[in-house]
Amino acid sequence: MAKIKIQQVRSIIKCPKVQKETMWALGLRKMNAVVEHEATPAILGMVEKVKHLVKVID
Repeated sequence: MAKIKIQQVRSIIKCPKVQKETMWALGLRKMNAVVEHEATPAILGMVEKVKHLVKVID
């Protein structure tokens, strides 16, 4: 599978609890943090739910 890099670009301070938990599940805990994951349907679904908080890096 292809790998994708995800960078947190916005704070999760005022976000709903579900979005905060999704960010933690992705491994994003601080601003500008970058994590690398396999591009599975589960990961892509999580990225879609928090797309306003993250940026996918090529």
